[in-house]
Amino acid sequence: MSTRYAGKAVFVTGAGAGIGRAYAQAFAAEGAAIAVTDIDSGGAVETAQMINDAGGRALALTLDVSNEEDVQRAVAQAQAAFGELDVLINNAGIAYGEIYQLTSMSPERLRRMFEVNVLGMLYCARACRDTLRRRAGVVLNMSSMAAYMANGAYSLTKAAVNNLTLVLADEFADDGIRVNGIAPGLMASPAALQNVNAVFQQRIRDAQLVARGGEMSDVTHLALFLASAEASFINGQTLLVDGGFLRHSARAIPVPLALLPNH
Repeated sequence: MSTRYAGKAVFVTGAGAGIGRAYAQAFAAEGAAIAVTDIDSGGAVETAQMINDAGGRALALTLDVSNEEDVQRAVAQAQAAFGELDVLINNAGIAYGEIYQLTSMSPERLRRMFEVNVLGMLYCARACRDTLRRRAGVVLNMSSMAAYMANGAYSLTKAAVNNLTLVLADEFADDGIRVNGIAPGLMASPAALQNVNAVFQQRIRDAQLVARGGEMSDVTHLALFLASAEASFINGQTLLVDGGFLRHSARAIPVPLALLPNH
């Protein structure tokens, strides 16, 4: 087991499955203690158990990121277990079946998406600010290539996440906290693939510059780098991990392409 993150603690939201679980496992494999948080308590427990069974150290916490008091409680529990936190991975996010819509989405669903996808990240960053300040820590916000596409409510929330990354990087700079974002394309995560059928998946791959599907390791490797001292001069950036899809998207056949790369 690598020890690059030995002695460090990482708080991961939406870690009960998918990409969030992959982030938690990747940092644990590098020696970090992991606060595994998710609104799905069963998923959080499962992820934590997987890490502990592999020889790592993890604590499962049930967390609704849209509830600021709940966020503060979970952060306090993580600190009680592991001490100061070094990295916050703002991964939790939701989307509904009509993610390609905006004007026809119900106010309740639209509000809920912003509460989780945008305000949830802000609440977690605010709750972790003091502990991250003491560790010259890092915040990683999970965006999406959908943020760069005018494609409904989900893309709108992810565009807001990109701006949130800029604002937090500016406001946290004097605390020595770096804030960056990761914007995946179509990744091999269950939540993403279940919303994009096989034909659309192939069309997306055909429109990429890299002729393969995105893997979990494509984003976890970037996260491990961005949270490390090797990336100490990178701040306020959102990095696309889309196989060159947006650069080469003129080759794509027009299809609904707002994706769900967070889970």
